[in-house]
Amino acid sequence: MNDAISLVDVEQQLQGQSPHRIMRHALENHDRIAISFSGAEDVALIDMASRIRPDVEVFSLDTGRLHAETYQFIEAVRKHYGIKIDVISADGEAVRQLVREKGLYSFYEDTHKECCGIRKIAPLRKKLLEVDAWITGQRKDQSPGTRADIPVIQDDKGFARTGETLTKYNPLANWSSEEVWAYIRAYEVPYNSLHDRGFVSIGCEPCTRPIGPGQHEREGRWWWEEATKKECGLHASNIDT
Repeated sequence: MNDAISLVDVEQQLQGQSPHRIMRHALENHDRIAISFSGAEDVALIDMASRIRPDVEVFSLDTGRLHAETYQFIEAVRKHYGIKIDVISADGEAVRQLVREKGLYSFYEDTHKECCGIRKIAPLRKKLLEVDAWITGQRKDQSPGTRADIPVIQDDKGFARTGETLTKYNPLANWSSEEVWAYIRAYEVPYNSLHDRGFVSIGCEPCTRPIGPGQHEREGRWWWEEATKKECGLHASNIDT
């Protein structure tokens, strides 16, 4: 899978497959591959992977602004599966500079992009230099404005090393939230306690809130911004520029 044509062929083959089959393909075709774990319902990915390749690499981005419950959950997952989780922090000097110049809550005034760029994108970019493929928990139903057309496998040009290919897998792309939760319950997968308090999409504490009946899950993220741009940059290719 070193060229765009073969990647398209594989995507067509996997598009109708189950998340388990997509996960197996990813793990069997890449040695240097890692799961991106947000501390939310994408824990289902870790459970699936543990049944195929228990030593799969897992990483989480520690923005320094996560809920206490999310930190506790990451630790619970580490112990439950007996895995190592690479918890990656942002560059301390960059965070210090932003806070010194704009305060702790500048994103409420000038969008979340700068803060996410420092706390999420830069650490992710550095991490992805170490792998040839990564696995995310993106789903089409998560955000009608930005994720409705995501494929199960992508050529991630945004984070690839110069002159090389980085493959991105989205095994849950075609599953609904209900299907993910059916899996979590069926296999008794641990989950973030914030979900029991109305949090559906979980991110940083200042930028995440519970949603009410009839609200879409993405309404709980960056609620002060325009709905069709609710991406932090980890999946920037979802937004047409």
